This record gives sequence, C-alpha cells and structure tokens, in this order.
Amino acid sequence: MVDMDVAMKDMMLLDGALGAAVVDYGSGMPLGVLGGSKSLDLEIAAAGNTELVRAKMRTIEQLGLNEEIEDVLITLGSQYHLIRPTHSRRIKGLFLYLALDRSRGNLALARHRLKEIEEDLEV
Repeated sequence: MVDMDVAMKDMMLLDGALGAAVVDYGSGMPLGVLGGSKSLDLEIAAAGNTELVRAKMRTIEQLGLNEEIEDVLITLGSQYHLIRPTHSRRIKGLFLYLALDRSRGNLALARHRLKEIEEDLEV
C-alpha cells in the first residue's frame, strides 16, 4: 500500500511526465498535485477532467452497461493525458491523472504503471 504522495511521485517518475494528480470526482477537487506548469494548470485540468469522467459514467449507466471505466486517454498534438478512476473497495470516487510529453513518454508503460499505482493506492 502506498499513500497519495508516493503515488504521485511514482507517476512523475515515468519518462515524459509533466504533471500528476489524484482527484475526487465527486467535488472536482484535487487531493494532491505534483508537477504542472504555466501551460498545464493541474487545478483546471482536475476540474475539467472531472466533468469528463462524470459524463462517461452517466453514459455507461444510461446505456445499461455493466462496465467500469478502466482508463481514458486524451491525445493532443504534443501530450497524452491519462485518467484512471479508482475501483478498489478501499477507495472509490477518485481518479489518477497523468499528463505525458508525447515525444518522451511511453503510453503502454504509463497505462500499465497507473494500473499498478491505482491498485496499491491507500488514501
């Protein structure tokens, strides 16, 4: 089990990591952020991605699908943005958010690592 600070540091160890956050999608508030920049405001990203997660969960429910979001990938010209909702019995209602530099990051490795971090997260 790892705490939120360790989880964010682990996310930032990935090659090309630009910013990481753990976000409560009930409120849209980040519980913690690490990294970011003038052009990547993690507070704004947390709020915006909360709306995306809520909309997709609502759509899944309306479609009657018995599924959960594994992760969401947003591909920009120079960045990847990964969102991974938590599903463990200990932690619900949160998502991990990671922004990667597309030229330096490894998308497959980042998805795999976020899954491991999510499974080990203790808040």
